[in-house]
Amino acid sequence: MAVLRIPENGKTLTTREEIAGYLANCGIEYNHWMAEQQVTVDAPPEEILRAYAREIDALKARGGYVAADVIDVNPQTPGLDAMLAKFNREHWHSEDEVRFIVAGRGLFHIHPKNGPVLAIEVEAGDLMSIPSGTWHWFDLCSDRRIRAIRLFQDTQGWTPYYTDSGLDKTFQPVCLGQAYFPLSAGEAS
Repeated sequence: MAVLRIPENGKTLTTREEIAGYLANCGIEYNHWMAEQQVTVDAPPEEILRAYAREIDALKARGGYVAADVIDVNPQTPGLDAMLAKFNREHWHSEDEVRFIVAGRGLFHIHPKNGPVLAIEVEAGDLMSIPSGTWHWFDLCSDRRIRAIRLFQDTQGWTPYYTDSGLDKTFQPVCLGQAYFPLSAGEAS
C-alpha cells in the first residue's frame, strides 16, 4: 500500500482514500488497479499489458496516450546508476508521466506549485499520473527493483527538463515506512 508523507507538515497518509484525495488537490491522479486475469509479476511484457488492457485502454482514451510498455529495473540492469541519475533530480516533462507499478517499490517526490514537497512511496497495484509541467523526481527503494507499465502521449516518450533548483538534494530517498525527514541545511551537499 502506498504511503504519502508531507515532511514540512509532519503528516503521513496511509489509506488509499486519503492519498487519492490529497494528490487530487495537487492535480495528480492516484488509483489502485487489479488485473482482469491472473498474471505473474515476472510474466513477459505482452502478458502484463494484456492483463491490464481494460485499464490501459481507458487511460489511453481519457488522456490521449498512444503507447504503453513495461519497464523492468533491477540491480542487474545495465547502466542502472546512469538511468537513475536522470530521474532523481528535480525535473518536469512536456507530457504526463503515467506509471502503474506491477512489482517492486519506488519513491516519487512531487513539488506542487502551491504547496510543500510531498513524497509518495508506491508499490504493486499503485497508479500515478503526474501531469505535464509538474516538478518531481523519482528514486528506487533500497532493493532497487521496480516493474511498471508506462503510458506515453508521444511515441518518442518524454524528456526530463531539469529545474536545477537543488531541492532534490535536500531530501533523503527513504522507503518502507522508515522515518522520513528532509536533510537539514548542513547535511545537504
